[in-house]
Amino acid sequence: MYVEQLYTGCLAEAAYYIESNGEAAIIDPLRETEPYLELATKRGAKIKYIFETHFHADFVSGHVDLAQKTKAPIVYGPTANTDYEILEAKDGQVFNIGDVKLKVLHTPGHTPESSCYLLFDENGRVEAIFTGDTLFIGDVGRPDLAQKSGEITAEDMAATLYDSLRSKIMPLPDHITVYPGHGAGSACGKKMSSETSALLGDQKQSNYALGDLTKEEFVKELTTGILPPPQYFAKAAAQNKKGYKSIDQVFESSLNAMSVEQVQTEIKNASLVIDTRHQDHFRDGHIPNSWFIGLNGQFAPWAGALIEDLHQKIVIVAEAGKEEEAIMRLARVGYDNVVGYLDGGIEAWKASGKSVGRINSITSDDFARNGNGDAQVMDVRKPSEYEQGHLAEARNIPLDFFLEELKRVDVSKPYAVHCKSGYRSMIAASILQAKGMDNITDIIGGFDALKETSAKIVEPEMA
Repeated sequence: MYVEQLYTGCLAEAAYYIESNGEAAIIDPLRETEPYLELATKRGAKIKYIFETHFHADFVSGHVDLAQKTKAPIVYGPTANTDYEILEAKDGQVFNIGDVKLKVLHTPGHTPESSCYLLFDENGRVEAIFTGDTLFIGDVGRPDLAQKSGEITAEDMAATLYDSLRSKIMPLPDHITVYPGHGAGSACGKKMSSETSALLGDQKQSNYALGDLTKEEFVKELTTGILPPPQYFAKAAAQNKKGYKSIDQVFESSLNAMSVEQVQTEIKNASLVIDTRHQDHFRDGHIPNSWFIGLNGQFAPWAGALIEDLHQKIVIVAEAGKEEEAIMRLARVGYDNVVGYLDGGIEAWKASGKSVGRINSITSDDFARNGNGDAQVMDVRKPSEYEQGHLAEARNIPLDFFLEELKRVDVSKPYAVHCKSGYRSMIAASILQAKGMDNITDIIGGFDALKETSAKIVEPEMA
């Protein structure tokens, strides 16, 4: 028996490859199919099944493409309804992969169809459980992603999850390994650990959700303090239910090297330019009105949170050799309409004599010494980060819901923007600039750097 976790940091997502005696199964694959096909080929195995733990909302799964390429059936748990052919498994149904078995455990709560897969080795001993978004390390899945216009509430789903955990997962033996669908950084939970696997026995001791809580206490805990889901979640979930364009088609239509003149034409036709280079390089020179979303951070989730139109045409500016990565990472969250990339990158734009945009900046030391003048300080971190300490004069406008929050911002005023370390604030500054706000200053190093200066910080006990 061979088990491999394929973890993708940008989405904090874990897919799984399980193999025995020449047969393999994939659990929760990402949009691209090559990693799974290559792994199976390398190990001399045939992919027999593709298992989905639920309808993912934070990324577009690769299950449909992978099924077409391997002829392996897509397996969902009970109550899953799709626009393509699936094998809807029954609770307790067992699937053979070589000499090992996977047993379906229907565990509704995160979503109605959410299911876990229990792995038995060649000797029939239970070894692991693949929990999707039902159980994370240190947390459980949020209960507010599958509500149907008044038919069911987050409280209803949380109560269902309480029952699922206690009837299906907690009775399992302590020695088995929990393999979750996400780790820290995902918006699918509140308190996820950076660990990507753990023994179930350890989770019974340390995970609050498996503790001695009444159902009422559990429901209150799960439904308190969760931010609304990013706007792209519902769209990605719909794609996972209905199907989507082949990833091969996406690459075929997107990997187009474009001249400066062609990019200019696309801009005139309302294409959005996304600059994926490091924030320091963007600060020093970029195509006017382009958005910064760097590949060096959580590129795909931020693109999904901030690009409101799923069909928005996009032009990529990237470091040489990074264009395909940018297209792939956008496709993972359902953005398939990249029309091309700037051939030669920003240097080609500069060499053509076209105008270049820049972001004003100030060091944390200079900010602490000289203050912000007339500028309003905009802190774009999450509310939970802000509450743990912030500049005395700062207004919290989380990047997670930036475009909505900007409707309440006076665009005529100057702003000094910061986040924790500088990545998110550059995204915010680029969007503000693209919307015509010229008096924007980025505080280099963010709150981490500001804490090391004489700047006045409001601590949690003072807030």
